[in-house]
Amino acid sequence: MAFVLYSVKYNIMPKKILIVEENVLMAEIMTNILNNIGYDVIPLYNGYEVFTHIKTDQPDLVILDIMLPGIDNEDVCSLIKLNSETRNLPIIICSGNEDIDEFITHTGAPDDILYKPFDITALVQKVQFQLAA
Repeated sequence: MAFVLYSVKYNIMPKKILIVEENVLMAEIMTNILNNIGYDVIPLYNGYEVFTHIKTDQPDLVILDIMLPGIDNEDVCSLIKLNSETRNLPIIICSGNEDIDEFITHTGAPDDILYKPFDITALVQKVQFQLAA
């Protein structure tokens, strides 16, 4: 009796990540790293359109730089986390300031902090952890 093995290919959509980062080079680096391991990354270079992109692109994760000109990203993070439609959307805040630790205890806080400068392993581990939660 012969056994036939069937190969089944599942069409699984990659997780979508919205990166909001003013520094174009930093956004490109993060985008390339995350694209290379299979994520669909949408870079955004200002915080003004973050809510539009969340609504239209429906990301699975937001990586949000804490320092964007003209907008308080702590407020952006809080608005996302306090909105009933987006409160479960994981957010990783990027910051070069270690004083941000206090922010993670506030209402509307991000899910994690990625300190700059960061290494590739730290970025990937934090993203994988947040997407697995």
